[in-house]
Amino acid sequence: MSKNITLPSGMEAQEAIYTESPLPEYNSNPFIQALPPLVNRQEVIKRLTMNPSYKEEERKLDSIYRVHILQRLYKFFQPLPIHIQIWNMINTSITQGYIARNPFDKDYKRYINETGKQIINGTYEINRPVNFRTTASSGILIGFSGMGKTTAVNAVLRNIPQIIIHNRYKDKHFSQIQLTHLTLQAPHNSSLKALCLQFFMKIDELLHTNNFKKYISRNLSVDAMLPLMGQVAQNIGLGILVIDEIQHLQNRGIQQMMNYFVTLMNSFGVSIIFIGTPASYPIFQNELRIARRVSGSGEIIWNNMENAQEFIFFLDSIWRFQWTRKFTPLDDELIAVFYEETQGISDLIVKLFVNAQQMAIESGKEELTVRIIKKVAETQFRLMKPMLDAIRSGNPYKISQYEDIRKIEITNSPTRVMNEQAITKNEKEKIEIKKLMTSKTTVPKEKRMIKASDYKEDDIRSMFVHAVKNGKSSYRLLLENGHIDDMAGWKEW
Repeated sequence: MSKNITLPSGMEAQEAIYTESPLPEYNSNPFIQALPPLVNRQEVIKRLTMNPSYKEEERKLDSIYRVHILQRLYKFFQPLPIHIQIWNMINTSITQGYIARNPFDKDYKRYINETGKQIINGTYEINRPVNFRTTASSGILIGFSGMGKTTAVNAVLRNIPQIIIHNRYKDKHFSQIQLTHLTLQAPHNSSLKALCLQFFMKIDELLHTNNFKKYISRNLSVDAMLPLMGQVAQNIGLGILVIDEIQHLQNRGIQQMMNYFVTLMNSFGVSIIFIGTPASYPIFQNELRIARRVSGSGEIIWNNMENAQEFIFFLDSIWRFQWTRKFTPLDDELIAVFYEETQGISDLIVKLFVNAQQMAIESGKEELTVRIIKKVAETQFRLMKPMLDAIRSGNPYKISQYEDIRKIEITNSPTRVMNEQAITKNEKEKIEIKKLMTSKTTVPKEKRMIKASDYKEDDIRSMFVHAVKNGKSSYRLLLENGHIDDMAGWKEW
């Protein structure tokens, strides 16, 4: 059993215990062997699941206590298939990144000694070619706001000791502190200096070092701090750097920031995980070197849940935690109203469930009803109504106004296949129409007439038929239905 050690900073560290792996490349590296052993899918689910404390007799308590008990639901965590992907991405990134950074490998030791001397002497060039073949990679997790991206990553990282203390390895003296993971927030102004200072502050907080004071007092430039940041990462055996809220990066600083991340991987061998909303996706599409690196650990796109098996499973998992006097079984009507009001966004599902119970308890109704759920959604989700309406509409123009909810299509996903089928069908219709227009054959009048009733209400072709019938222009009709912008805001330019 591992021994916990309290550091001078007050943080808890774990004494290294080395485990053998069936993979030979893992059995000669103390950084890898000190990590928790790999586990199967069932064990991952077990470790990630977090259910609130629940006792049947608590439903008999006075309402004031039950309203407070409801807050337990915010700790609820139900693993879904995507959480298994996140677990695998993080664990693979850490382990693989360490392969080329074996502290007992002579070539690696020589490389870090040479790099250290160059940094001290001020001769290190951050963009120079290096005699080091990294095994580090990057992964990206991009998804809707409210789907629990950061919560999921933190849940996985909780299962990996952050600080590991090494003393001896295979009868050899090995005094080393290993920091397996570190999370930073992307600076709002894309400032590399702000990122460096945040890095040093976090390290000092965890390990009780004085990097921040040392480098701030010298008033070092960003160009000087970046190599020092990489050197510190090497010295503490940093396994993975998590950069959260990557969408905060602004255009003027993205290139410089991404250049540094590439250097951190190539020159110092640190793997990186990026977390962001759909607004951050263009950053990776425009940066080839990062996009190429991402292919190593993977790209996870996390859209809102469809009204299907996964959504029903999630809702059913939390539904049993009811503290109303009367237990309300989950039925199709309740499933439908919950999806309508949350659009499959997990954070909203939990909030709606908590607040609906609170209203049921405080009103004396003591059961969950469709009316209560709709009332709570109307009052509690007022600020989010425009975004939810945009998602419900499926209108790309309306959705594009809110970058955090832009749906990213996944290659070979059922959604993409359906879209491709729709496009193919549309192209076929265009061909048929073209044939009719160019054909010299007389077509009976009843076959040439197209009625609005021939199309569904939201079919754009139906709108054109109505436009002709009512004497409206196609432009005006598209404008009224929110399919195009009148560009009124451009008049101010």
